[in-house]
Amino acid sequence: MGIRERASWTRARLGRGGVPLDLLTAHFDRHTYAPHAHDEFTVGVTVGGAEVIAYRGGHIHSYPGSIVVLEPGEMHTGGPAASDGYAYQALYAAPALLADGTLGGPPHFREPVLHDPELAAALRAAHTDISACPDPLEAESRLPWLLTALAHRHSTARAASDTVPGAGHIARTVRDRLADELLDPPSLAALATDLGLSRYQLLRAFRTTMGVPPYAWLAQHRVARARRLLESGLRPAEVAGLVGFADQAHLTRWFRRVLGVTPAAYRNSVQDTAG
Repeated sequence: MGIRERASWTRARLGRGGVPLDLLTAHFDRHTYAPHAHDEFTVGVTVGGAEVIAYRGGHIHSYPGSIVVLEPGEMHTGGPAASDGYAYQALYAAPALLADGTLGGPPHFREPVLHDPELAAALRAAHTDISACPDPLEAESRLPWLLTALAHRHSTARAASDTVPGAGHIARTVRDRLADELLDPPSLAALATDLGLSRYQLLRAFRTTMGVPPYAWLAQHRVARARRLLESGLRPAEVAGLVGFADQAHLTRWFRRVLGVTPAAYRNSVQDTAG
């Protein structure tokens, strides 16, 4: 059996013109990292095999479903714990993303390996989706939210109240701005600053009121606009750019999620009916 050594990096941006955030997808049979440290938090989910990491003077092990959190400046290594290697997804997040104005101090994780199946699944899903199509609004809607949830659930810092006064008004204001700037939506960080909020507070107000995060609301709004353009006879490749999707593949992904069919199938169906 051949050695499987695969690693791919994706750079996402958190909102229009926002800070970059790197995502890594890796599978190693034999590779062991040399001792090193990062300026950011390393947040990873083990997806296969087992990894052993030298950290804080000892050794920790991770298995499928484990969340691993390594703090900035902490020296560590990483390598396979067994002959079948290990696979993981990781992201590298600035410390501010784990607090976003909602904690009483910087987050600290006494335990670097965490068991939280719900959060692990959400981190994996977001990592997979954003690595495939690093849309800035989607990255900004999903990743800071999950990282703040990680800090709230598992760090020693005390979380502030999640209640956001005037959540309905905040959500409607954000919704209207996103709809008005459909082709180049503002970053959530900029919107939060305009409203005197942290990004986490804005996301919580929007999710509580609308039931979905901002990127999902905007994608559904774009799909609704796309339907009308497809009904007028335009092709999916033309429609994607007119409603703000990065390309036809991005349009198709969301069109199928919302309506269950591809844009081409929908267009053919409504054109046949019209005929």
